[in-house]
Amino acid sequence: MPNQPTGSGHRPAPAHTEPAQVTLLGALSALADPVRLQLVRDLAGSEDWARTCGSFDVPVGKAALSHHFAVLRGAGLVEQRDIGPRRLNRLRREEFETRFPGLLHLLLRPDEV
Repeated sequence: MPNQPTGSGHRPAPAHTEPAQVTLLGALSALADPVRLQLVRDLAGSEDWARTCGSFDVPVGKAALSHHFAVLRGAGLVEQRDIGPRRLNRLRREEFETRFPGLLHLLLRPDEV
């Protein structure tokens, strides 16, 4: 098929959940894990699409990190896209703020955890 990438490095594009489809309990569950909270905080301090998955200093292996990003995507918090072999990330701050006004602001304050 002409429009599909080929080669052993191909992986499926990540699936994303729209924040409007996320429940408050789902969002809080995703953010209750300290590694995921750190990922969100790190993304909040970075420009959109500036961070690859491997650029985060968290105490988990590659498979666990992939799982954490999948949970954050499922909660509508993170969007990812592949550029060549790199998977870039952005925090869906505006979309999430529309769905849960003020929640990210509270969670991003370091004195709150």
